[in-house]
Amino acid sequence: MPEAHPPSLKRRNSDDGSISPPPVKRKQQSTTTSKAVANFFTPVSKKAPEKISWRVVKDSLLIGKYDDPKDGSASGPTSSKTKVAAFDFDSTLIKTASGNRFGRDATDWQWWHGSIPQKLRAMSKDGYIIAIISNQAGISLKPNPKSIKSDQKRLADFKTKVSAVFTQLDLPVSIYAATTRDEYRKPRPGMWREFLEDQDLEIDDRLDLSESIFVGDAGGRPAEGGSVKDFSCSDRDFAANVGLKYHTPEEFFLGESPKPFIRDFDPSEHTSTATAPLDSNPLVFAKTNDLDIVMFCGSPGAGKSSFYWKHLQELGYERVNQDLLKTRDKCIKAATRFLEQGVPVVIDNTNAEPEIRAVWIQLARKFDIPIRCVHFTASAKLCEHNDAVRSLNVSSMNPEKRTMLPKVAFTSFTSRYKEPALTEGFEDIVKVDFIFEGTPDQKDIWCKYWI
Repeated sequence: MPEAHPPSLKRRNSDDGSISPPPVKRKQQSTTTSKAVANFFTPVSKKAPEKISWRVVKDSLLIGKYDDPKDGSASGPTSSKTKVAAFDFDSTLIKTASGNRFGRDATDWQWWHGSIPQKLRAMSKDGYIIAIISNQAGISLKPNPKSIKSDQKRLADFKTKVSAVFTQLDLPVSIYAATTRDEYRKPRPGMWREFLEDQDLEIDDRLDLSESIFVGDAGGRPAEGGSVKDFSCSDRDFAANVGLKYHTPEEFFLGESPKPFIRDFDPSEHTSTATAPLDSNPLVFAKTNDLDIVMFCGSPGAGKSSFYWKHLQELGYERVNQDLLKTRDKCIKAATRFLEQGVPVVIDNTNAEPEIRAVWIQLARKFDIPIRCVHFTASAKLCEHNDAVRSLNVSSMNPEKRTMLPKVAFTSFTSRYKEPALTEGFEDIVKVDFIFEGTPDQKDIWCKYWI
């Protein structure tokens, strides 16, 4: 009986003679150039210095600069003013090669469209300064012992990806990457201001805004046909804030016609109140009792504290605020102390639900005095906008120097909110719609897009 042999591991010839590996193992097209491969194997001592330099501003803004934009490399026509072509990064200049929403690593990228490198080189040659303005929430520039390894990897991957993109472009270009929810995050104008300062364009009217553009994918476009809804309108709002002409990538690189867009929040819808003269508002609150409690009800950012300073402080009311005192028990003790001294008191908290409001109604009953409610009606989006304006403009619009609230502060209030009713025990309820009050300069700040 012949000896049995194990099956041969040698690949058998296919019927069609092909010896290609299965499709899942076939090599995907790479964005790595032969120049980059050669550079990898070059000894460190013989490598040319890196053309990209990095710096960090306020542990928040990451700036990368490829060569010096003033090195005279642009050989096209010049003018007395400077033109700028600014772009978002992800889903505008590049996209993932894997098809995933977020890149897996530093090599998972490809050009959003094959014409982009040639287009940017032509614009640079035509005298444009090329800049990238990008939100990068996945990067952390602040040391965190609990996540330092993953933070370092994400930062290193991002720098490696940017370096590869810039190397392929090989033209003077800078990137500004906002990593936190602060003054630099689009649509806020912080990154643009930093760019203008770096380029000496913030003075003497050196920037040609009429010829400058910004291109980004966050344009507020709704889902249409097979297209997906834009995740936000932040790129369009950013361009409006800084005065640049806005284009989507499809419009700018592919020549498509503009499509309709929707903003979740538009300050211009509130300009009818924002433009009212400061002395045109009717008296919305009058003191009717020698001693009482006035309880505010409204979202963070609805204008409660400003209302107190403008209308109730001058009437002799003392203010009790949990943001300052930190706990409700301390607020109750402070209010009790004022009332014992015969001083009327304002409860300047959100007081979203009946159960919390009942605490103050019970305190009024203890002293056998009336309790009145001032109900602030501003929507959550309007309040979030107000909070951003306040916290990011400390010198001109934030006398108490409050820091920005997390988004959950507004969503939490909305989920807990129940409209106050007279049946709860209030003497009356005064409704207050938001009315912007400030100088023309403050109004100009308020009317920009901040969220």
